[in-house]
Amino acid sequence: MVVRVFVAGGTGVLGRRLVPQLVARGHQVTATTTGVAKRGLLEELGAEAVVMDGLDAASVGEAVAKARPDVIVHQMTAIAGKPDIKHMDRWFATTNRLRTEGTEHLLAAAEATGVAHFVAQSYAAWNGVREGGWVKTEEDALDLMTGTAAGPGMEAIRHVEDAVLRVGGAALRYGGLYGPGATDDQVELVLKRQFPLVGGGTGYSSWVHLDDAASATVLAVEQKVRGVFNIVDDEPAPAGEWLPYLAQCAGAKPPLRVPKWLARLVAGEVAVRMMTEGRGFSNAKAKRELGWELRHPSWRQGFRESLA
Repeated sequence: MVVRVFVAGGTGVLGRRLVPQLVARGHQVTATTTGVAKRGLLEELGAEAVVMDGLDAASVGEAVAKARPDVIVHQMTAIAGKPDIKHMDRWFATTNRLRTEGTEHLLAAAEATGVAHFVAQSYAAWNGVREGGWVKTEEDALDLMTGTAAGPGMEAIRHVEDAVLRVGGAALRYGGLYGPGATDDQVELVLKRQFPLVGGGTGYSSWVHLDDAASATVLAVEQKVRGVFNIVDDEPAPAGEWLPYLAQCAGAKPPLRVPKWLARLVAGEVAVRMMTEGRGFSNAKAKRELGWELRHPSWRQGFRESLA
């Protein structure tokens, strides 16, 4: 059955992989961008392109009303520039607004237009609650990182999930995204040996290739699923494993290793927690309930292919 899908944030790294997958499945896609210059890209991907400001309620309402979609997929972010973990609150400031104000604008437009289903981007890479085992399910809490530079961003993620679940939608907790355009900044830091291992590198992370994240999103759209789903690969792993391997795949020297006290001074508390105490995530629910099959079941294969 053809579904009319409204992708808010169609020119982001994930949106650019999602739109053609939806089109290939025969769906009618309207996708948004924030500037006229990127309309051509969306049209090349097979979507009807719309310029929309996700932080402007009137702009969102008009775009959704014109498209009259069956499903809205919220992929709006504004993550740009050199990674700045120490000042994550500033680095993610606009993204946090898109996950709070932007979510509310989309939900209001959905209600006004009678949209039947809503799917939104959430996050599950290293931010599982820091107690118990190293791998978390959807039943486990997220770490809100209260009092750190990541705190506002984690609160914004909680807002997305609470708001979407309240209307019977789906929140897809994507792991660390990699693939075309997604990790260029991180790889550049690795090549410059500016991405060190902290302490024992014991903190876990979960990854997912952009194409696998997109395929899971297509399934969530088609099946009109509800609830929270961890969209991650099969192998959550400690930084002490994935970071040296990423360096190897990039043709870089092994990462430097720094003590926690020094990393805290230079990179901040968030970086220390991420790399020494982070919790990864299980994808069992997504595979079981969505019938999701990964093309890149492990970051080991994925990093190697992406950086070949």
